[in-house]
Amino acid sequence: MLTVTGALKIVVDATTETEGDLIIVDGRVVAAGAGVGAWVGARAGGTAGASAGGTAGASAGGTAGASAGGTAESLDASGCVVTPGLVNAHHHLLQSAFRTLPGTRGVPMAEWLGVMASAYSARGVDPELVWLAARVGMAEALLSGVTTVADHHLTWPAGADSVEFARAAAEAATSLGGRLAFVRGAAKDDPETAADSAAEIIGALLPAGARGVTADGMLQIAVGPAGVHSDPEATFRLMGEVATTYGVRRRTQANEQVDVVIALERYGRRPLDLLDEWGWLAPDVTVAHLCDVTDAEITRLASAGVTATHAPGCDLPMGWGIAPAGRLIDAGITVGLGTSGGGSNDAGHLLADARLAMQVSPLAGRGLTAREAISMATEGSALGLGRAELGHLREGAAADLCVWDVSGVADAGVANPVAGLLWASPGRRPRHVVVRGRVVVRDYQLVRAQEGVIVAELGARLSAGHAG
Repeated sequence: MLTVTGALKIVVDATTETEGDLIIVDGRVVAAGAGVGAWVGARAGGTAGASAGGTAGASAGGTAGASAGGTAESLDASGCVVTPGLVNAHHHLLQSAFRTLPGTRGVPMAEWLGVMASAYSARGVDPELVWLAARVGMAEALLSGVTTVADHHLTWPAGADSVEFARAAAEAATSLGGRLAFVRGAAKDDPETAADSAAEIIGALLPAGARGVTADGMLQIAVGPAGVHSDPEATFRLMGEVATTYGVRRRTQANEQVDVVIALERYGRRPLDLLDEWGWLAPDVTVAHLCDVTDAEITRLASAGVTATHAPGCDLPMGWGIAPAGRLIDAGITVGLGTSGGGSNDAGHLLADARLAMQVSPLAGRGLTAREAISMATEGSALGLGRAELGHLREGAAADLCVWDVSGVADAGVANPVAGLLWASPGRRPRHVVVRGRVVVRDYQLVRAQEGVIVAELGARLSAGHAG
């Protein structure tokens, strides 16, 4: 049992806030705010705890909870805002080893791809580098409040053991206590090879009948061609068959401006026309970017039940534009938030990108509120992964949460501490982070590893160059 005590505010979901304490049992939220007293009273076998109510009931209920089963632990949240754990719906963890490379800023995508490919070749992408880069990316995620990362892995050198690549990323996340959604991507891969590889990864990393997610919810597998600009119809159709066979989610990228240009040149069609024709506009599909979309295309996406991922921290520096997030939401589309990878964003700080999304949104239509941006970074992203248990703190939710200290000078004078999470102190880190009821960041430090060691290990590998 874990009790988070004395929070200034608890963000339960997009529309609900409370305050006081929050109780977690067996990795699930069982009560928050005013409901804590009633829960404690029920566990104690009487009504006294319920009449005590709120914070008092929780502080009196630690012993009762412990005696009812398990060791009691508490986190002090006084002067803090508690939010659901953030969910990064679109990342490329390998790129955490390839940030701010010369020749990757202010250049066309074709040049950017060439620079990145050269860097991959020089360093030698193998399971060791995948593990080290994923450790760095996941550590950065947890230290910035991200408890679940969707890793759209697109780099598969010839002869690569795809199962070992996926296993390396999964073990990196497990070693730090974070959740991972590993996406077997494709970018100009042979269609049959990509589909066979996806099936092998699913068979090796998930138990039979898992339908995409392990029983503990810590690992998810999905499939995802990079987009119509790089992958042919056969890749989309074969990956779609894998998704149907194994019950996994589908993810792709579309309507970055370059994607639209290439699709028109190659097919004489816009990307969403092709995705529709190839069977990839459906409720199990999430589409990232969507910078260049028309009103008619937004209506089509909404009708198909597609979910979207906004990635402004990538789209803006790459020159792809700004997705009309407000218009997508108003059309009834669930919108999540992602950072994309270190080769285009250089940071995996999702809260900072939520702030960016909010700030630039008026340039693409209706402005987003802070609460909308936070919701995108939590429940919006989770729903795009098909994970209804994540991204909120309602009763029964998976106990993933962040404790953000708002008592310092950066938050002085802030009238609304929840909105202030975005408007004030853009680089803030959470004081504590909890995943599945377990503390993985305590007092701004990783619990399961030393940050300096993770950095040094990747640095040594990069300095060594190509291992082969």
